[in-house]
Amino acid sequence: MFVDSHCHLNFPDLRDHIPAIRQAMAEARVERALVISTTLEEFPDVHALALQHDNFWATVGVHPDSDEVQEPTLDDLLQRGRLPRVVGIGETGLDYYRLNGRTLAEMEWQRERFRIHIRAARELALPLVIHTRSASDHTLGILREEGEDGSSGAAGGVFHCFTETMEVARAALDMGFYISFSGIVTFRNAEDLRDVARYVPLDRMLIETDSPYLAPVPYRGKTNSPAYVPHVARLLAEVRKMAVESVAEITTRNFDALFPLANQDAKAHQDIITTI
Repeated sequence: MFVDSHCHLNFPDLRDHIPAIRQAMAEARVERALVISTTLEEFPDVHALALQHDNFWATVGVHPDSDEVQEPTLDDLLQRGRLPRVVGIGETGLDYYRLNGRTLAEMEWQRERFRIHIRAARELALPLVIHTRSASDHTLGILREEGEDGSSGAAGGVFHCFTETMEVARAALDMGFYISFSGIVTFRNAEDLRDVARYVPLDRMLIETDSPYLAPVPYRGKTNSPAYVPHVARLLAEVRKMAVESVAEITTRNFDALFPLANQDAKAHQDIITTI
């Protein structure tokens, strides 16, 4: 019923509890989860989860705020992006939140890393998973410069864990991107974000946990899990004045549209079960 479009099940808080996490997902009617890569070093663990479990898929990418890690080349991303059950490129983008005394000019390495991810996504025809924090103008600008304007040949993708302004949401939507909401939208002080949730067209909306971080109310402050993504859906149902089942159906359909390889694999698995 529900799909968690962004989680980090390979992280230490979660990776030793996968059977319990999968059981909790089943009880919460969370059918699938997309496990997100943040470094090339961790990608084998991310990919292994997708290969080992029929309702997990993987992305490949290097988080913009990850330094002192292997810097990805275009070939690094292309090789891994062609592996089975890899359905997207990222997470990637720009993060200027912690400059630690550096100037924006000194963040060119982040911008170049972002461009490499965009080029890999376009060559592979895989969607981008975008992270942007305190850097929305540059994030949108680089996407436009690299041809990500919704035109033919664009990779498209999703702005994950969206916390930006209405103007940024409008720009991302105009460029053909989806908007994903996390547990932050349930926080008491997130009324501006709930306004964005009221604005985003239903056919361009996804839900996620970003677990193990950002657990939604009523679990705020605890370790997050894909099983909690229905709480995000319930909040969206409340602000959109619709049934939570409708939010689940729509966001699942959107996930399948954005990540068609995951949809194909899921259908193939179901066909096998039906045949048996």
